[in-house]
Amino acid sequence: MESQRAGAVLGTADVVILGAGPAGLVLGNILRTAGIDCVILERAARAELHTRARAGFLAANTVRILDRHGLADGLRRHGQQHGTCEFRTDSGRFRLDYGSLGRRERHTVYPQQDLVADLLARYEGAGGRILFASEALAVTDADTDRTRPSVSVRAEDGRPGRWQGRYVAGCDGRHGAARRSLPPGAVRRHHLDLGVSWLGLLAEAPPSLDAIGYAVHARGFAGHMARTAEVTRYYLQCARGTAAGDRSDEWIWDELELRMRAAEHGPLHRGRFLQRMVIDLESDVLEPLRHGSLLLAGDAASLLSPSAAKGANLAVLEAELLADALIAALRHGSTGGLDGYSARCLAHVRQAQRFSQWMTRLLHGLPHAPGRGEPLSPYHEPLQKRPCLDTLRTSPAEQDWFAEQYVGI
Repeated sequence: MESQRAGAVLGTADVVILGAGPAGLVLGNILRTAGIDCVILERAARAELHTRARAGFLAANTVRILDRHGLADGLRRHGQQHGTCEFRTDSGRFRLDYGSLGRRERHTVYPQQDLVADLLARYEGAGGRILFASEALAVTDADTDRTRPSVSVRAEDGRPGRWQGRYVAGCDGRHGAARRSLPPGAVRRHHLDLGVSWLGLLAEAPPSLDAIGYAVHARGFAGHMARTAEVTRYYLQCARGTAAGDRSDEWIWDELELRMRAAEHGPLHRGRFLQRMVIDLESDVLEPLRHGSLLLAGDAASLLSPSAAKGANLAVLEAELLADALIAALRHGSTGGLDGYSARCLAHVRQAQRFSQWMTRLLHGLPHAPGRGEPLSPYHEPLQKRPCLDTLRTSPAEQDWFAEQYVGI
């Protein structure tokens, strides 16, 4: 009876990976190359995966990781290098050539859906197993790494089933089964609502400036990020509780032009919006990132404000660290990498979180930690320091620090 309620065992693998985003697909590709048996369970249909527009700014170290594992062919052919950002304020505008400062590294702009398509083609081309429209519901029996965990799933036809493995990699996001399956008290959650909301927009319009654009305005922040020659990402600060469809396209374009001071610096190329979404900026980190044989990576491990474009870059870094640890454990019986995985990842997460929060303060002028009086953890401490655009404009030391943090992980 119990097995009937849980569903039949659909299959087994050494590593069951939940989620086919950058973290899950990079992990799956590295494991497959090493001969580790794995399967990826993805709740979305294949077509949705190819159209799911997300981040597009890849740090230099992210490109190095992808290169190292033979996963960078597409971005090397079609990605664009960016090394300049432009700040617009009521005092004028200034440009920061961060690609010539700090570590002298640049971003590669490559839409996430294109990277996902590349990673998926490579994974399936090598014989990797992936099940689409297969929603993971819960992870059980993961309390120690000596047990064989199970992942209960609901298949595309609605029937229940189970996958069993030696390890489960939770790469299925903040609201996925991996996080939901953690028992009370297993992890600590460091959460802070930054008190800022953005309307995220994907416009069918060519970029309007040859740099990343950040506009600080009395009416709120506006941002411009190129994606391709025909598509541009915009952000527009909005009131908390705003719905994505509350405003007309014309109103949004007028507001973007106002905040980006188009009358002074040149008009924006307009086009229809392909995507609208409201983003509430917050920090959300779990510690540790391991519970027995269940390990977390990507947004399941930590959610970052998009202010500094660190999320996808952390996901790729964590996937490589987790792959190395799993290969050592499964191939050589060495569990040291798994034991140290959480601490290694969290060191990078702390650095990225701090800079993301610094950027949030810089772009919105927040005088103190917002929210409902949550106590500050070590992740949130920098919010008490008020960054200043004038200092960034004039101080070479501040510019070098910015360049190193902006591109680094």
